[in-house]
Amino acid sequence: MDSEEISDHPITPEWPVPFGVIPDEHDIPSLLELALATAAEAAGLAAAERAVAVSRISTKSTVNDVVTAADKAAEELIVARLSAARPGDSFIGEEGGSRGEARDGVRWIVDPIDGTVNYVYGMPYYAVSLAAEARGRLLVGVVRNIATGTVYHASAGAGAFRDGLPVRCNEPAELGRSMLATGFGYDPDQRARQGALLAGVIPHVRDIRRTGSAALDLCMVADGTVDAYYESGPNVWDYAAGGIIAAEAGAVVGGLWGDVPGRSMILAAAPAIAGPLRGLLQSRKADTAYRSVTR
Repeated sequence: MDSEEISDHPITPEWPVPFGVIPDEHDIPSLLELALATAAEAAGLAAAERAVAVSRISTKSTVNDVVTAADKAAEELIVARLSAARPGDSFIGEEGGSRGEARDGVRWIVDPIDGTVNYVYGMPYYAVSLAAEARGRLLVGVVRNIATGTVYHASAGAGAFRDGLPVRCNEPAELGRSMLATGFGYDPDQRARQGALLAGVIPHVRDIRRTGSAALDLCMVADGTVDAYYESGPNVWDYAAGGIIAAEAGAVVGGLWGDVPGRSMILAAAPAIAGPLRGLLQSRKADTAYRSVTR
């Protein structure tokens, strides 16, 4: 099947889903300023502690799903700084789980080091990922590459930026001339299904890249380094900050069936190829590539 033959499914709704208006009590510029400062401090800690941290590694869902002392220390720093500045907020993080109850307030979504395996091996694709949401609506997102210092940020309705300069996603002519990014989970059976899915995708695109950081993959959609990204299995802390950055850069961000992103699938793509890519992934039953490994 040629890429031109793939059906163009409608891309609705857009994501983040606007559950009503943003409450007036949330000062988005102040949230962004706090997120930028906190991400910078956490990145500094992770960079400074890397030599020691990589010698103190434990595992989570599988033997390949690693966590370092720096992951835990960086998340504790983030929670401490945000709690001091905004004591009523709640958190969900990769290492610490859920803390507090947001109700109608702000919830921070934290990945202290997205791309921990890269961090361990010294590959320069690992980042602090920090987002704030309220009532189901993402307000701000910051992704800071710890290795390079590159900073991406976005806030609702205000666009996306890389190192302070505005960015926009690419406008590829067709899926067959597009560069895609993707990722893989840690469970061997899940990886096998993701590999089979990739084998069905790659004949229809220009090429594939895999960095090992969902947050940075989404930022690369935002700045045009790649044209699209898809993955089954990531958690909300992997994609929240990068998702609002990609969306504010003009990308279509959502799930496989036009819904919001989730564990079964997140897709971010330039508008011209979002429909064909979603159709291709649907035809390959992409949402079956994920299953929970927490039994």
